[in-house]
Amino acid sequence: MDEKNCTAVTEFILLGLSDVPELRLFLFLVFLLIYGVTVLANLGMTALIQISSQLHTPMYFFLSHLSFVDFCYSSIIVPKMLANILTNDKTISFLGCMVQFYLFCTFAVTEVFLLAVMAYDRFVAICNPLLYMIAMPQKLCVELVCGCYLCGTVCSLIHLCLALEIPSYRSNVINHFFCDLPPLLSLACSNVSMNEVLLFTVVTFNEIITIVIIFTSYLFILITILRMRSAEGRRKAFSTCASHFTVITIFHGTILFIYCQPSSGNSLDIDKVTTVFYTIVIPMLNPLIYSLRNKDVKDALRKVVGSQIFSLRIFY
Repeated sequence: MDEKNCTAVTEFILLGLSDVPELRLFLFLVFLLIYGVTVLANLGMTALIQISSQLHTPMYFFLSHLSFVDFCYSSIIVPKMLANILTNDKTISFLGCMVQFYLFCTFAVTEVFLLAVMAYDRFVAICNPLLYMIAMPQKLCVELVCGCYLCGTVCSLIHLCLALEIPSYRSNVINHFFCDLPPLLSLACSNVSMNEVLLFTVVTFNEIITIVIIFTSYLFILITILRMRSAEGRRKAFSTCASHFTVITIFHGTILFIYCQPSSGNSLDIDKVTTVFYTIVIPMLNPLIYSLRNKDVKDALRKVVGSQIFSLRIFY
C-alpha cells in the first residue's frame, strides 16, 4: 500500500445509493415517503401504547420500545441521506461520521436483542397464558429492555473505540449512504484485521444468542399451536407468528449477509442495497406488521380517535 496517499481525514464524502442525476428526485420522493410513514407509524404507536390503558401489558411495552428504536436509527440515517440526494455537498465531518455510526450501531444491536426478548414474551404468553402476568412482571420487563439498550451501547462503544484508533485513510470517499463500519475499514491504511475479527465475532455472537432464543421460543409456540383444538385459533396464531417470523428473518438475514462475510470491495454496492432493507424499509414495516394488524391496537386507536372527536363536538 502506498503510504504517500494515506492521510488523516477531517471529513468524509458519502457517495449515496446512486450517482445518476436523473434518479435524484425519484429516490428523494421514495425515501421521503418511506421515512414519513416510519415516523408517523412508530411515534404514533409509541404514543398510543402510552395513553391507552388497555395496552399496558408486557407485549405492548416491548412493542413501544421497538417502535422507539426503529424511529431512532431510521432518523439517524435517512435525513442526512435525503439531504445528500438533493445537494451536491455530500460531506460529513469526521466527528459526525463517528457519532452517526455509534448511534446507528447502538440502536441496531438493541433491536436485535429486543426482537429476541419479544419472541420470549410471545412464548410465555402462548405457552403459559394463565401465568403470563406473573411470569412477566413489570420489573422484569424493564430489566429486559434495559439489558437490550446496555448490550447495544457496549457493542457500539467497542467498535467505536477501535475505529477511532485508525490513524489514516487512503481516501475520504465512502461508497455508502451512511457511515457504516465495513466501508470505513475498507478505506483504512493501517492494519484493521483486529477490527474485522472483532466485528465478525461480536455480530456472530449476538446473532447466535438471539437466533437461538427466537427459534427455541417459536418452536415451543408451534408445538402449542398444533395442540390447539380450535381451527380458528390455530389459524390466527399461525398468521401472527408468520408475520413476526418474516420480519425477523429479513432483519437477521441482512445483518448476517453484510457483517458475517469476508470483506470485499466489490461487495460494497450489494451491501448498500441490502442495508436499505433493515435501515429504512423494516423500521417502516415493523409497526404495521407487529401492531396495526392487532385487534387490541385497532380497538385502542378507535377509542382514542372517538374520544377526540367527542371532545371536539362538546367544545364546539
